Amino acid sequence: MLTVLTNARIRTLDPQRPEADTLVIDGDTIAFVGPAAERPEHPGAAVVDLGGRTVIPGFIDSHTHPEMVTKSAWHVRLPWTHDVDELLDFIRAYAAEHPKEEAPFLYFEYYPSTLFAGSAPTKELLDTAVSDRPVLCQDFSEHEHWVNSKMLELMEVTRETPDPVPGLEMFVRDDAGEPTGLLREMVHARFIDTMYATLGWVPPEEITPERLQDGFLDFMAERGVTALFDAMLVDDDVVRSLAELEARGELHLQYSGAVRFRTLADLPEAIARAQRLDAEYGSDRIRVNALKLFLDGTNESGNSAVLESLCGSHRADDRGEIQMETAELQACFELCSRERIDVHIHLVGDRAFRTACDAAEAAQRTLAAAGEEWGTRITLAHCELVDPADMHRPAELGIFVNWTPHWSGAYFGEGAIEHLGEERWNRMYDFTAIARHGATVTLASDVVTAYELHRGDPLFGMQVAHTRVDPEYPLAPERFPGSARPQPGARLPLELLLEGYTINGARQLRIDDRAGSLEAGKRATLNVLSADPADVEPSALAGIRCDAVLFEGRVISGSLDARSQ
Repeated sequence: MLTVLTNARIRTLDPQRPEADTLVIDGDTIAFVGPAAERPEHPGAAVVDLGGRTVIPGFIDSHTHPEMVTKSAWHVRLPWTHDVDELLDFIRAYAAEHPKEEAPFLYFEYYPSTLFAGSAPTKELLDTAVSDRPVLCQDFSEHEHWVNSKMLELMEVTRETPDPVPGLEMFVRDDAGEPTGLLREMVHARFIDTMYATLGWVPPEEITPERLQDGFLDFMAERGVTALFDAMLVDDDVVRSLAELEARGELHLQYSGAVRFRTLADLPEAIARAQRLDAEYGSDRIRVNALKLFLDGTNESGNSAVLESLCGSHRADDRGEIQMETAELQACFELCSRERIDVHIHLVGDRAFRTACDAAEAAQRTLAAAGEEWGTRITLAHCELVDPADMHRPAELGIFVNWTPHWSGAYFGEGAIEHLGEERWNRMYDFTAIARHGATVTLASDVVTAYELHRGDPLFGMQVAHTRVDPEYPLAPERFPGSARPQPGARLPLELLLEGYTINGARQLRIDDRAGSLEAGKRATLNVLSADPADVEPSALAGIRCDAVLFEGRVISGSLDARSQ
């Protein structure tokens, strides 16, 4: 049956026909987009008068974590406070109410990244709250963790335990080499199975189709997200569950997943795993066709890779930490190109950004000299601090830049200032020059826990990026007028935001042949909005709702009231 959507403001994201008022759906495909006067006759079609409402392509979240959000459901939310004693009192009281027989391991999130400004948390301090079982507290940057003595003991981590990646994935230590209780970059994940074995217990983190659907996918569907990139696929059960949902006819999005690698040495194994998962579970809607690399740390933790030395308590020659230098990363790109698999890289510092660009340029030059085609798509995620001299390079090298727009205000506060200084902090999160040079900018939520899932709404992200004001975590208005993050010129325009959440995301995921724009022949995947983003105050963008969300011609959220004609 044909469905006609008419009397609409259709933002097609197709440069050949950017706006229309009528769209015809034939099954799962768009049959026509254009003015009502040019629509062919469609006897018996169901006609929906949208009353002037706006229609856009389905949103694409180009970097998110369905697995991590689903597995985090059992975590305990901490009160948001900068008072260490209040935090410890909460942890102490929670442990008293939930004895270790009921809760053998306590996982709390989050404490502010600036809670210990000028110092650092210790295991001994956390022991004063709970010492009879392992405890982990995750900081707001999501890249540092504070644990007690019992957790280190049960993980069998001692002064003799080597750091997997010194400076990045590591245990912070005192002058005698003893772990202090501060962990960086999920280092505990390498040791935690030892703790679980000793406890004879595992957390309730099983991935099933129902848990994925209830904890993550339903939320995304309601917010109009019809395609996503899973930026770190750890558990095979994720794609197994998605495949089961697809078999039931209940998977209403395009999924692309990435497998993590750390070095050139383990890259072949990661490629083999991605290829195996894609062969076993890949389909029209499911792909595992990318790899994930963490190239540096975070600006808030003071271990980002920067061109000029870090500030504060850092050594005068400390330029942060990097996972690999140019030559090794170049070799990784060359191998990925030959294997036709894409690469998605976490990086936040300007030195990491330059290293990635240098490696890509060298790899492209080497393969071209050998007569080989370039076969990988490189996406640099976050890119929080970029040297002005490098802004033009992504466009020239065909590199995609991925940004998390709901970070554009003050989600991580001012924690990076002590490491970067104010001048660099003020320059962070500015993608206007990168876009002006012609790079493809994609947008994403990067939500990692149920705690922050509500911020995965693309329209919330658009509001924060368009205003540089975070309504949940505003900067102090007495220091920052209107609580807006510097610089005002870094606010992202609506057109770029719409492109980043639609057609540009489709290009990153390699699904632009079917999604990302509203054109005849593409899948009928679209959102009907309650208001047009251009017609509301910038501070009201998050209030726009998806009245109806269609995926491949089917309404998956909201409703369309049709009448026969």
